[in-house]
Amino acid sequence: MRADVGREEDVKHIAATAIKTFGGFDTWVNNAGVSIFGEAMDVSIEDMKRMHDTNFWGAVYGTRLAVQHYKSRGVPGAVINIGSLFGDRGTVIQSTYASSKFALHGFTESIRMELEKEHAPVSITLVHPGRIDTPYNEHACSYLKKQPAHYMSMIYPPQAVAEAILFAAEHPKRDMYVGSQAKIVAVLGRFLPRFMDKLMELTMYRTQHSDRPSKSKADSALYHPGYGLHERGTNKGWMRRNSYYVKMSKYPLASAAIAAFVGAALWAAVSARQKD
Repeated sequence: MRADVGREEDVKHIAATAIKTFGGFDTWVNNAGVSIFGEAMDVSIEDMKRMHDTNFWGAVYGTRLAVQHYKSRGVPGAVINIGSLFGDRGTVIQSTYASSKFALHGFTESIRMELEKEHAPVSITLVHPGRIDTPYNEHACSYLKKQPAHYMSMIYPPQAVAEAILFAAEHPKRDMYVGSQAKIVAVLGRFLPRFMDKLMELTMYRTQHSDRPSKSKADSALYHPGYGLHERGTNKGWMRRNSYYVKMSKYPLASAAIAAFVGAALWAAVSARQKD
């Protein structure tokens, strides 16, 4: 069905259609999103508000409707919000996108605590994707002269995000990071903020666009649906086949055991060399 998640009435219609068709639902994923590429002082306030309608308010509408549905029926359910590594750490050129994801991360953490306090049987998961090979850049509204792109960087397949979502739907998880890239950025941004400021100033201007001329803002998906039904983008970079970090998150005890074994083996090897 067609819907604009930036309109609460449309989100209510999505929920009503699911209930009418399937009798209800036990998993709700807030995945719709779009970006704007341009420096903070260049992007119009109108475009900023429109993007927040989709990225933030769309997720708020969906989360509240899903929680109300689970509570009214007395059944357990899951809400999975798709955040971003830029919701953990701001970046240049995508300030509007980062701000919408920071808002979503804060809302997700807050409603999770409120539901836990009242012992509601609802799991709230925040997924933190790194750079993913979808038409994200092709759909973006660009104020740049060159076309937005994941350029010269590590890129993960959309299946890795789907794997994280499916696991969170079946196993309550607080957070799921898609790619070590996302986790590293979050950790460094928290503990070494000034270092990350300089690193992003140095690298992110030249790795967020291609050499091709940028499409017109009117061709973006900011105010209307994106083109076609394409799963992949036109990105050129280091394409990963999956996310080992997602797989490790699914089996934390086994991953910890492997890490401990590798650490012990390295320690034993170093000790043996010192004795020689």
